[in-house]
Amino acid sequence: MRDYIREADEALRGTYEEPMSLGEYVDAAFESPSIASHASKYLLEAIESMGTRQVVEQGEKKERYRFFDDPANDGEHAVLGNTEVLNAFVDDLRTIAADRGKAEKIVWFDGPTATGKSELKRCLINGLREYSKTDAGRRYTVEWNVANADDTRGLSYGGEVDADDEDWYESPVQSHPLSVFPADVRKRLLADLNSRNGDHIPIDVDEDLDPFCLEAYTYLEEEFRRAGKPDLFSAVTDPKHLRVKNYVVDVGRGVGVLHSEDDGSPKERLVGSWMPSMLRELNSRGRKNPQAFSYDGVLSQGNGLLTIVEDATQHADLLQKLLNVPDEGHVKLDKGIGMDIDTQLVIISNPDLDAELDKYADRNGRDPLKALKRRLNKHEFRYLTNLSLEAELIRRELTNETSVWTDDPEAMADRVAEAVSLDVREGPGEVRTRELAPHTVEAAALYSVVTRLDGDDVPRDPDLEFDLVDKALLFDRGYLQVGDQRREVSAFEFVGDDEGTHGIPVTFTRDVIADLLHDRVDRRHPDLDVSSVVMPTDVLDEMVAELSDAPVFSRAESSEYEGRIATVKSYIFDQQEADVLDALLADKGVERETVEEYVEHVYAWASDGQIETERGPVDPDPLLMKLFETEHLGRFSPDDYEGNEPAESVEEFRNEKVITALNRYAWENRDEGFTVSDVDLTEIPVIRTVLETHDWEDVRRLFSDLDPRQWDDPPANTETARVKARTIDELVDRGYTAASAELTSRAVMKEVSHTWD
Repeated sequence: MRDYIREADEALRGTYEEPMSLGEYVDAAFESPSIASHASKYLLEAIESMGTRQVVEQGEKKERYRFFDDPANDGEHAVLGNTEVLNAFVDDLRTIAADRGKAEKIVWFDGPTATGKSELKRCLINGLREYSKTDAGRRYTVEWNVANADDTRGLSYGGEVDADDEDWYESPVQSHPLSVFPADVRKRLLADLNSRNGDHIPIDVDEDLDPFCLEAYTYLEEEFRRAGKPDLFSAVTDPKHLRVKNYVVDVGRGVGVLHSEDDGSPKERLVGSWMPSMLRELNSRGRKNPQAFSYDGVLSQGNGLLTIVEDATQHADLLQKLLNVPDEGHVKLDKGIGMDIDTQLVIISNPDLDAELDKYADRNGRDPLKALKRRLNKHEFRYLTNLSLEAELIRRELTNETSVWTDDPEAMADRVAEAVSLDVREGPGEVRTRELAPHTVEAAALYSVVTRLDGDDVPRDPDLEFDLVDKALLFDRGYLQVGDQRREVSAFEFVGDDEGTHGIPVTFTRDVIADLLHDRVDRRHPDLDVSSVVMPTDVLDEMVAELSDAPVFSRAESSEYEGRIATVKSYIFDQQEADVLDALLADKGVERETVEEYVEHVYAWASDGQIETERGPVDPDPLLMKLFETEHLGRFSPDDYEGNEPAESVEEFRNEKVITALNRYAWENRDEGFTVSDVDLTEIPVIRTVLETHDWEDVRRLFSDLDPRQWDDPPANTETARVKARTIDELVDRGYTAASAELTSRAVMKEVSHTWD
C-alpha cells in the first residue's frame, strides 16, 4: 500500500524553509532578486514564469500565457478564451510594475455571467500559490519576539497576551522584510539590488512596517536605547527578536478576496476591526494599540500581492473608499494609525456595475462617481466565439474533464465532434450510462457560438454563400475552405465590436443537456433500444424549445436565436452525412498510388514529354488522365474530350489546379531535391478532395442495388443489408457506438431516400 503520509511530507518538504536572519535574507535577495519583488512585479513574474503557447481565437493567431490554463491544477480552473483580454491585463501589470503609469488604476474585469470571471479568480489564486512554492517565487515576511527583551508586556494579536519566550508573532499583513530598514538605507539597498539585477522592471519597496510590526520595532528600539546598546538596528533585528520566514501564498496570506456575501462596515471589510476587550487589557500608553486590531479586512489579507473584490456591485460603497489606495499605497486603521499597502487591486463584476456607475451620468461634470470611473481600468470578458473552446467548456460542465485542449485547429475539429459517455444516477444504486452521440456537443457549441456572432458583417457575395456557421468556423480555424480555395480570415472585414457580448450562455446549454440525459423515456425513437443515446437534433430542438421559457432571454432575443438554428442543423447534418459516406465507401476509396500516378502523368503532360520518377520514366497517357478526371474527380464528362485529348476547360483545370500547386510546392521545397514523388498530395486542394471526399454518385456506381428506403429494416440477404452491416461496423470503429451509428445512419439515409431515384 502506498505511504500517503510520506508522500505528503515530501510534497511539503520543498515548500517551507527554516526562518533566516534579516542579513541572510538580504544575501538571498542579491542571489535571487525575484524573492524581493513588489506586488505587481511578483504577479507579473508568476504569470510569465509558465511561458506562452499559440492559440487561434476569432480566426487570428495569438500568444497566450499558460498561467491562465491553470496548469498547477491540471486545468481545473482554466480560463478558456478571452486571450486578448488576459494579454491586455498582463500589459497593464507590466506598466504598473515598471511605474510607467496606471499606478492609480484599479483593474476591473467586467462581463456577462458564465464568461470565466470566477475562473480567473481561482486561477490567479491557484497559480500564485504554486508559484510561491518554487525557488524563484518564494515569498517572505517577518516575525517578532519581544518577550525576551526583559519585557512583561509580551506581543499578541487577536487573543490573550502571552510572554512565553518561544512565541513568535508573524506580521499579520505580510510586511516585506526590506520594510524593516530605515527609508534612506532601504533606498540605497534597492538601488544596489536593481543595478545588479539588470531587470527592466526594478524592485520597488516604498512601504514602511505595518502598525503591528512597528509596535514591536519601536518597543525594542526604546528598550535597547535605555540599555545603552551602541548598534540599535542590529540589536532590534537580532535573530532573537526578528526572523524572516517564507510563507505560501493563499487566501488570507497575500491574497485577499472580498466575497459578495461579506458584510460589515467599510472599515471592517477593507482593513479589519478593533477589539474592545483587547484595548482594555493591553498597555497602549493612552492610545489604541495596533496589537488589538484584527487585520482581517481584504486589504490586510491581500497586502504584499493581490486584492480581489468579487461581485463588486455588492460592494459599490467600498469602491470610492479605495480611490486613493493604489496611488498613495496607504490606508487608515484609525484616525491616528495608518498602514502602508502594496497590493494589486482587481475588481470583478457583472454588467450591472455599469448601471450603478452611470446612475449620475446625466449630471455631467457634477457626477460624484467621476473620480472613481477615471480610476477604473476596464477589461471586458465575453462569451466564447470559438467552436472548439465552447465545445471544451460544455464538456467541462458535464464531465470531470479538466485538461486544456492544446491541439492545432485541424486536430481540434476531431475532438469537437467526439461522442461523450456519462454515468447518470437514476435512483438509489441505479446508474445508467448515456451517450452524447458524435457531433452532439459540437451541435450545442456551434449553436451557442452562432447566437453570439454579429450577422451584420456577414459577406453578401451570392457566389460565396457565406453564413453565420461559416463565420464561426472561420473564427475557430483562421481560414475557410471554399471549394479548392482556402480563404484566410484576413480576406474578410469583421467589425467585431459586439461579438460575444450576448447570446446563449454555457449554463443554459448545460442544463438543457443535463435534462435530456436524465430523461428516462426516449420519445423520439420509441421503436429502438437506443434510449441511452442523445442525438444532435435532440439537443438543438430542446434548446430552441426552452428559449422562450428561460428568463435570461428577452422575447426579441428568443426570436432572433430561434431564427439561427436552421444553418446549424444543416451543417451538423453535413457532418453526419460525411461520416456515413466515409463509412459506406471505406473500402472503395481511390488508392493513393492511383492519385500519384495521375499527378505524375499531368506533370509529364505539362512538360511536353517524359519525366523521371521513382517508378522510372513516365510518358503522359491521355486515356489514364481522362479516366481519372471523369471517374474519380467527377469534374468532367466524356463530352469534354475529343477522343482522349482534353478540351480547353480540361487543360485550364490541369494547369491552374494541379500544375500551379505542384510548382508552388516545388518552389517551397527547392532546397530539398524536389521530385514529383516527394509531393504531399494533400497540399494540392483538388487532389485532397479526391483523397478525402466521397459523394452519393460514388455510392450509386458501386452499390447499384442499394435502397436507402429500406435502411431502417433491410430485407435479409440483400445488398442494402450487407452494406448497412459494414457501414455500422465501420462507424463503430470510428468512434460511434452501435446505437448512435444506427440512429445517425438512419437520419442520413432518410434524407437521401427523397432524392435517390
